[in-house]
Amino acid sequence: MEQIEISQLDLRFESYRLKNRAAEKELFVSILENGIQEPLKGFYYEKKQILLDGFKRLRCAKKLHIHMVPYHILSEDGAMGIINFLRLSNTKKLSIVEEAKLIDELKNAYKMNSTDIATMLDKSKAWVSVRSGILNEISNETMDRIMNGQFPLYAYMYILRPFIRINKIKTKEIDCFINLVSGKNLSIREIKILAKAYFLGTDDFRAQIKSGNIEWALNQLKKKESVSNLNTIEQSLLKDLEIIQKYMQRVTLKIQGDQFSNKSFNAQANLLSDEILRQMDTFQKAIRILHDKSSKT
Repeated sequence: MEQIEISQLDLRFESYRLKNRAAEKELFVSILENGIQEPLKGFYYEKKQILLDGFKRLRCAKKLHIHMVPYHILSEDGAMGIINFLRLSNTKKLSIVEEAKLIDELKNAYKMNSTDIATMLDKSKAWVSVRSGILNEISNETMDRIMNGQFPLYAYMYILRPFIRINKIKTKEIDCFINLVSGKNLSIREIKILAKAYFLGTDDFRAQIKSGNIEWALNQLKKKESVSNLNTIEQSLLKDLEIIQKYMQRVTLKIQGDQFSNKSFNAQANLLSDEILRQMDTFQKAIRILHDKSSKT
């Protein structure tokens, strides 16, 4: 690890990494209070320091007028730099789209085949093939919206993608829907409700969504769902699940890195995390039962 001037960093891979504005705001506060705790990572190639990991930290550093950042060189070879970074993703999780883009880079820029990539990553050829296929099915416009944080990748993979495979919805219609709802700060559940109405509902509701009346359509759909289908317990449980999902993501993002050094914090965090771990198995079993029952329905 070394200290490096941020002006020396080559940012050609910035578009390969997902943006998360909420996480970046929290990171900004953390860096303001504690500095950059985790080094940025990249590789040295053709006399350039090419950044692979740490774009959020870099943007925060620029806003805070920090000119020197900790930096870890993964390799002095381009292909091995990317391979080493993908290996690290076992502990620092990359999304499937980020992995796909880096694998595509290995194939196109460094002429590696799927077998070589799978062997060096200790993965199966199927693992590599699935990621290569992802880039072929997502349009450039939709990919840009996902990578810029305007539309959640999770919603595409687990809500919209099944419409293509099961309901034979055309990719252009998927792109149109994503364009209509992107950047609206909608929850995963709200996107799911709107998608169901857009692709499987009436022409009237589809027309309302297409005309930009997203909030009106969403309110009408929620009222209809609440009145016709859900009892009080079901409504309450859905709200609880939405809250759990939200805070699981927030906690996961916050605990990355080594920024927690306060003894009082660590003592309380240890007690709370111990209690959470005690309940984890029971909670996970309950969620699996709910998931299995609801998927059958």
